Amino acid sequence: MSAKATLKLYELSDDYLEAMEALAEIDDLPPEAIADTLEGLAGAWEDKALNVARYVRNLEAEAEAIIEARDRMERRAKAARAQASRLKAYLKGELERTGLKPKAPDLAVRLQNNPPSVVIDDPAKIPKTYLRTEPVTTVLKADIGAALKAGKRVRGAHLEQSTRLVIR
Repeated sequence: MSAKATLKLYELSDDYLEAMEALAEIDDLPPEAIADTLEGLAGAWEDKALNVARYVRNLEAEAEAIIEARDRMERRAKAARAQASRLKAYLKGELERTGLKPKAPDLAVRLQNNPPSVVIDDPAKIPKTYLRTEPVTTVLKADIGAALKAGKRVRGAHLEQSTRLVIR
C-alpha cells in the first residue's frame, strides 16, 4: 500500500515564494518557462486554498446546526421548567388551602417555612451604615470611535484596521 504525501498549504506557499525568488535570480530563463512554473505552483496552491475554504465553510455550517439544536433544546428546557413552576405553584396553593400532606412510598409532599428574608420598604430611610456606593466606569468605545474617525485625538486610544477572511 503506497501512501501519497500531501503538501500542506503553508508548504505550497513556501514552495511558491522560493520558486519566485529562484526564478528571479536566473537571467536567461525564457518568460514562458517562468510563467509555466509559477502557474503550476499557483494552481496547486489555489486548489489547496479552496479546499481549506470549503472545509472552513463545512465547519461553520456544522457549528450553526449545533447552535440551532442547542437553541431548540434550551427552548424545550425553558418550557418544561415553566410548566413545572406553574404546577408547583398550583400544588403549593392547594396544600396551603387544604392543609393536607400527601405521601407515597417514593414521594412526600409538604410545606416548609423558608428562612426569613430582608424586605426593603423604603431604601431612602436605610442608615448609611448599611449602604455601600460603588462607582462604575464604562469606556464609551462607540463615542471614542466616532471622535477618532472625525479626526479628533483621544489620549489612550487609537483606530486600528484589521482584516478578515471572507468565504462566499
